[in-house]
Amino acid sequence: MAVEHSTGTSAPAPGDQTRIHNIGYRSYDGPRLGRAYARRSLYSQSLRGSYGLGRSVKSKVLPMLLFVVMCVPAAIMVAVAVATKANALPVDYTRYAIIMQAVISLYVASQAPQSVSRDLRFKTVPLYFSRPIETADYVRAKFAALASALFVLTAAPLLVLYIGALLAELDFADQTKGFAQGLVSVALLSLLFAGIGLVIASFTPRRGFGIAAVIAVLTITYGAVSTLQAIADAQGSGDAVPWIGLFSPITIVDGVQSAFLGATSASPSGVGPSNAEGVVYVLVALGLIAASYGLLMRRYKKVGL
Repeated sequence: MAVEHSTGTSAPAPGDQTRIHNIGYRSYDGPRLGRAYARRSLYSQSLRGSYGLGRSVKSKVLPMLLFVVMCVPAAIMVAVAVATKANALPVDYTRYAIIMQAVISLYVASQAPQSVSRDLRFKTVPLYFSRPIETADYVRAKFAALASALFVLTAAPLLVLYIGALLAELDFADQTKGFAQGLVSVALLSLLFAGIGLVIASFTPRRGFGIAAVIAVLTITYGAVSTLQAIADAQGSGDAVPWIGLFSPITIVDGVQSAFLGATSASPSGVGPSNAEGVVYVLVALGLIAASYGLLMRRYKKVGL
């Protein structure tokens, strides 16, 4: 609707002040791709965003730097193994992520808030849920995207180690078995860390607060558990060491792979949980993943109202 003003001295008649224009609104008759397409798009964009792809150069610096930091030690180990014609790699595949857990925690702390805090801060979550995406679609896409990004971060150095081991002409069967065990370990770690990071980040729209909270949960718990395990071992309470390990995400992963993947435990005593205790570790890990998903569902059902 447009209003036309006359330039003459006489006032225009009331009927001449307005015009109604038919601009030909048409209903959309193209393809409707639905929830599955929207869910895949949200997953792919969140995964790309975890490494700063499609964003500013500044957003790419930290995730790419952490990716390089994860891979460089593996490349150095490979170079040493090839040059010295060693009979084994300096570190087992299942141990690498445990050694580099500080880098992994920093990556989760930086990318989990980036994945969800902006949506909370700018109140765009209700727009996602207007149509056709539902709460479950949003949570699954974000969870899967961060877990996939973490798997890329943790599996890439294992691939470097594996290729280097083959170049060094180490036993193919042993290296393939170790590489597969390492992939299982980092897959569990990726799901566990992604769930914990997203739950923490989903409760604050401030990215800085989310980063600090994730770092505190992942690093302080590991330091506290390691200290308590060392004290228990020094006082001769070795039976308590495996149970103390249930209170930190990284020691949970270490316990699972020590019990079932033949890995050497990172506990002060160097002895991991037994098979029976390992079952408890697996149940706790799966329970934490399921609980993280459930908490995210409850959180976003409230936010999306």
